[in-house]
Amino acid sequence: MLEERSFLVSDFSNKRDSTWVFMRNCRIEKIESHHEKRPLEIEDEEIIHPTKRVMTQIEDLSLAPVDQSDSNDQRQSGDETDSTSLFHAIGRDNSIDCLLKCSRFDYGSLASLNRTFRDLIRSGELYRLRRKHGIIEHWVYFSCHLVQWEAFDPIQRRWMNLPTMSSNTCFQFSDKESLAVGTELLVLGKEVLDHVIYKYSLLTNSWSSGRLMNEPRCLFGSASLGEIAIVAGGVDPNGRIVSSAERYDSESGEWERLPNMLKPRKMCSGVFMDNKFYVIGGIGGADTKPLTCGEEFDLGTREWKEIPNMSPVKTGGAANAPPATEAPPLVAVVDNELYAADCADMEVRKYDKQRKEWETVGRLPERADSMNGWGIAFRGCGDRVIVIGGPRTSGAGFIEVNSWVPRDGPPRWTMLGRKQSSNFVYNCAVMGC
Repeated sequence: MLEERSFLVSDFSNKRDSTWVFMRNCRIEKIESHHEKRPLEIEDEEIIHPTKRVMTQIEDLSLAPVDQSDSNDQRQSGDETDSTSLFHAIGRDNSIDCLLKCSRFDYGSLASLNRTFRDLIRSGELYRLRRKHGIIEHWVYFSCHLVQWEAFDPIQRRWMNLPTMSSNTCFQFSDKESLAVGTELLVLGKEVLDHVIYKYSLLTNSWSSGRLMNEPRCLFGSASLGEIAIVAGGVDPNGRIVSSAERYDSESGEWERLPNMLKPRKMCSGVFMDNKFYVIGGIGGADTKPLTCGEEFDLGTREWKEIPNMSPVKTGGAANAPPATEAPPLVAVVDNELYAADCADMEVRKYDKQRKEWETVGRLPERADSMNGWGIAFRGCGDRVIVIGGPRTSGAGFIEVNSWVPRDGPPRWTMLGRKQSSNFVYNCAVMGC
């Protein structure tokens, strides 16, 4: 938590249309949470003096129900004056304006204040309003184990464990894809008889079954933009490479069929750039050869357009590797610019949209090990590019989170976090809300 966090309060001294000021000395002395569970664990524990924090600690990021006895005590102490106003002195609307500016890291503690705060945060209203006002924090979600996911907050630089997924052995060892959309993390894979989707909700900190696509698939390209996501290509349950595409709406939980791509392809990557969806690279055609072209989908006209030479150029050892052994293109978009990781030469490339060519702009972090692109993550995360990976030795290793802000110039990597791990990064997604 941030020390000396100021609260936004109103100066009621003289003016009816009060002027908003920061009251530096206003702080919550202590917040207690009884009978609560804490499934979303924070690994870096701190000893926090109650008078030097806005909240003493994150007791429950799971937004678990508030104990009824606490609610009764609050009502008896006069908390019932206006159950919908949140901070009673300034009213509900002004309270929400304050809450929008809080870090989403703090929402778990706020939800433990009382039932009104909990219901507000679990409703998703704050996240919808944050997006409307351009207040977005990006967290990285990744898995280095079969059913265990972790979250990393690059602002607070904290690691958090998500609840363990409940799934069968077939799903655990199947190819899995992941994407974050709205306040959900979707993990798609296959069980014994059919494809399945597991859905993690940020609002409830729990996993549930998600609705299947109209045409289930794996090894597809995907990307998200706010509350929507698009998946394209991949392999259907019969092993056929497909050209179909679908749109997912996290608000309704519905999948919508989109027009087919111009070419079937699998093991491709997807990004949103300039409010258009792009599919890059992959394998397709009757001879299942690598595709150098990309395709652009215009959300307005709902038409696909082929873009030549959009797949990153393979150099070094990767140029001679069998296509089936290579990872899909490692690409990221920051400030509507497209970047790619060349793991063979440990270089970062940038796509020139005018010339439709790739150019080298710098180096990858030196300790980001991979096997033909597998085992690391390369993602756009707000205004920065994130690389998650690390050095490997026999029976041991580390996961490191490195960050680069492209607007500051050529790649200069900052390590945001490091932890011991014996596994590679299997799946990764970035959630912005």
